Amino acid sequence: MDEVVDENHLIKVRKEKLEELKAQGKNPFEITKYNRTHNSEEVKKQFEELDGKDVSIAGRIVAKRIMGKASFCHIQDMQGRIQSYVSINDLGEESYSAFKTYDIGDIIGIKGFVFKTKTEEISIHAKEVVLLTKSLRPLPEKFHGLKDTELRYRQRYVDLIMNPEVKETFLTRTKIIKEIRKILDEEGYTEVETPILNTIAGGAAARPFITHHNTLDMDMYLRIANELYLKRLIVGGFDKVYEMGRMFRNEGISIKHNPEFTNIEFYAAYQDYHDMMDMAEKIIATTAQNVLGTTKITYQGTPIDLTPNWKRLSMIEAIKEVTGVDFDTVETDNEATEIGKKLGLEIEGVMSRGEVINLAFEEKVEATLIQPTFIYDYPVEVSPLTKRKPADPRLTERFELFIGGREYGNAYSELNDPIDQYERFLDQVKQKDAGNEEANDMDDDFVQALEYGMPPTGGMGIGVDRLIMLLTDSASIRDILLFPTMKPIN
Repeated sequence: MDEVVDENHLIKVRKEKLEELKAQGKNPFEITKYNRTHNSEEVKKQFEELDGKDVSIAGRIVAKRIMGKASFCHIQDMQGRIQSYVSINDLGEESYSAFKTYDIGDIIGIKGFVFKTKTEEISIHAKEVVLLTKSLRPLPEKFHGLKDTELRYRQRYVDLIMNPEVKETFLTRTKIIKEIRKILDEEGYTEVETPILNTIAGGAAARPFITHHNTLDMDMYLRIANELYLKRLIVGGFDKVYEMGRMFRNEGISIKHNPEFTNIEFYAAYQDYHDMMDMAEKIIATTAQNVLGTTKITYQGTPIDLTPNWKRLSMIEAIKEVTGVDFDTVETDNEATEIGKKLGLEIEGVMSRGEVINLAFEEKVEATLIQPTFIYDYPVEVSPLTKRKPADPRLTERFELFIGGREYGNAYSELNDPIDQYERFLDQVKQKDAGNEEANDMDDDFVQALEYGMPPTGGMGIGVDRLIMLLTDSASIRDILLFPTMKPIN
């Protein structure tokens, strides 16, 4: 309670200072522009060239030491911090007195010449100091900073001020996204934009956010995936397309999940899921090399080697490798269900062979896949948009990529048979009617598009946020989202 009283008192004092400035005709909020010649890092890197020369910099006061007629302050800009020497002899009595009243957190502009102090610290000898913005709320106490994790996520702006190293994660995020785009552009993919507001929630198994369009008087959905629109473009004659953007899923919040997240999907005509494996490997390994300078990383203490030629296993092979059970020898649903029970799986009633295979993989195998591994040939029951495997129609030409026991991407040889697609949508509708809120809706327009003819196509989606977590060694998705979804305090 005392802290709240103290903060309220400090805010009151700062507001009084602002009123004084306004009364003197010096309202800092009326300043619209300040011309900077350099930032803090440029001054330091170019010291030999700038020594003794005038520069103009600007930033937030983060430290201040008043010593009678001369003072020191540190200001912080996007690139870092730099010291300034401020004296009454250079500024004059009025300006120096004004400087002494400035608070930690105020944003100022400084003009002066570059020099080194007796302690060899590169600094600016101020000839002019201008108050550009008055900070009305005090920053967290300097020795403790902003350490409360939830408060850091809620007040990212303060987090970035108090913990400048946090900014590096988000700069790396930007580099990763740019690199992914660059790779796909160089591979001949065309970046496109598809609707975020959809009339049907499709393209993935997830619960959507529902909104309402007043003019049309109809419910609409924030997209859970952009897959079906991108495949329409392949029907229309595009050879290679991709889209990176926000997806929305009305699901739980955890260290791995945020209701809105960044995803990328890309599709290539006349390719299959093996080509998508090659592409995924190239995107992730090249991005790591070009952004981090290496393909050998550590995630939360575990060494991971992203160097290409990743392991590739069918789902049935992976289960056999971990449990010893060979589902290739299992023919019936009843037999599969009994084997599932012996493996200790959470079996409900009689499950289909494909459902048991998928469950066995999720519960027994997934967490063991630490080094990059492609798991392919998924059961048709869990792959409603995927082409069947010709040699075994119970399976599909689908893979997922696992690293560190987590899934990072999902890819198919895309289903282009409109009759088969319609029947699978019907099955999804039945599941939805039976209470499965994540089942797909019927999309008649997409089936119609397939009836015009889609060439054999490979497609893939990669969770960009999850990849950024991996490449920045971040434990929580909230650490790589500037403004993660948070429940309001009130």
